[in-house]
Amino acid sequence: MQVRGVIVGLGNPGREYEGTRHNFGCMALRALLAFAQQEGTAERISRIHDPYALWRCSLRAEETWLAAIPLTYMNASGEAVQRLVAYYHLGPEELLILHDELDLPLGRLRLKKGGGTAGHNGLKSIQQMLGTPDFYRLRMGIGKRAPAVEYVLSRFPPQEKDLAAAAVEGALRGILLYMEKGPEAARIFCHAFAVAPA
Repeated sequence: MQVRGVIVGLGNPGREYEGTRHNFGCMALRALLAFAQQEGTAERISRIHDPYALWRCSLRAEETWLAAIPLTYMNASGEAVQRLVAYYHLGPEELLILHDELDLPLGRLRLKKGGGTAGHNGLKSIQQMLGTPDFYRLRMGIGKRAPAVEYVLSRFPPQEKDLAAAAVEGALRGILLYMEKGPEAARIFCHAFAVAPA
């Protein structure tokens, strides 16, 4: 199977973490899967012992993408990602990571290739396991509050849920541009995207 690349939504597994800020990337990945099921195909292809849930997605018949959610905890995301890219013989430049970002306010997005991890343990793990920072990241702002550990593991309160949902929809649009027109088109869109609080 020839694939264009893999899109990975970071988060922690388990129902207790669903809807938390740290699972923002996973929420965006699930939005992509829902879109693909409506507009193309999204077929789950992971095996029972894989450290990730994996889907084969096609929005156009001639192009196939992989979409994955690590089943490791956030701090061990690199174990799942490294296994995935090695199995499918993908380079770091064919990898897009969707993740929450403390250094951006809720409702803002950024797409970049390479750079630091800004203390994000999922990115640290991926960078360490791949041996390079040169993969694409879609940064989904959640804002910053102390203490950070408790904050990222908390859920969006009612007054932020509409804003978070709009950010996920914006992230989906950025992902689709990345898939269909490339990283630069997605970067321009994400840089300009903003959701104003209600």
